[in-house]
Amino acid sequence: GPTGEDGCVQGLLELAGVPYVGAGVLGSAVGMDKDVMKRLLRDAEIPIVPHVALRRAAWERDRGACLEQIAGLSPAGSGGFGPIFVKPANLGSSVGVRRVTARAELEAAVEHAFEFDLKIVCERGIEGVREIECSVLGDDDPIASVPGEIVVGHADGFYSYAAKYIDADGATIRIPADLSPAEANAVQLLALRTFRALEASGMARVDLFLAPDRSLYVNEINTIPGFTAISMYPKLWEASGIPPRALIERLIALALERGARKARLRTSA
Repeated sequence: GPTGEDGCVQGLLELAGVPYVGAGVLGSAVGMDKDVMKRLLRDAEIPIVPHVALRRAAWERDRGACLEQIAGLSPAGSGGFGPIFVKPANLGSSVGVRRVTARAELEAAVEHAFEFDLKIVCERGIEGVREIECSVLGDDDPIASVPGEIVVGHADGFYSYAAKYIDADGATIRIPADLSPAEANAVQLLALRTFRALEASGMARVDLFLAPDRSLYVNEINTIPGFTAISMYPKLWEASGIPPRALIERLIALALERGARKARLRTSA
């Protein structure tokens, strides 16, 4: 989250000359800010869902206009409103995120998100979407794991904070994801393109959506993914043939190699 995953700690380690695992200052910063992340993904022609970013100052100046802009994300011809996801721009673990399915709920969701950040991101939801995840490992020549899937069973209707950390039955993991070979390959290619476009390094987990029409969209990158015994990142690599011990050794080696390369660079003429 903030200060740990957004480039602050990475900058401190750079100043101290200490090698570290994972993305550098730039990759960490853009990976945390969902607004900047999506701009870079869009410029790289990587598919993302329609969204708008909104700052607190604009909301306080004219919330009516802001609500109209956000409501415009509701799918045309849906026969109703939403779903729209309202998120703080710079938090993880789905903290502060709400799924809005009625216009009357929108203002409260925006106010809630602004309790956690000065900038928020609102995204069009896709009904019936599947949540696919793919781990990436490497620096200049990264590799992608087999894809996995998060199957949400929580009442929130998405992979919320409660589904992740409170409800033991809030979600189940499928490794590998039930995808055709072509779909699995497309997921891996998008994960690698995302990794490179966002200046990631070492490790990352890329989260994607698979729509009912089989279209793929990148949701976000996690530059410091969960790394417990039950976390998706190491589980995907284990399913891909790299056990946890070997994975950790490889990540440390990547960090030391990158640190050595940077130490040889000149900083003056």
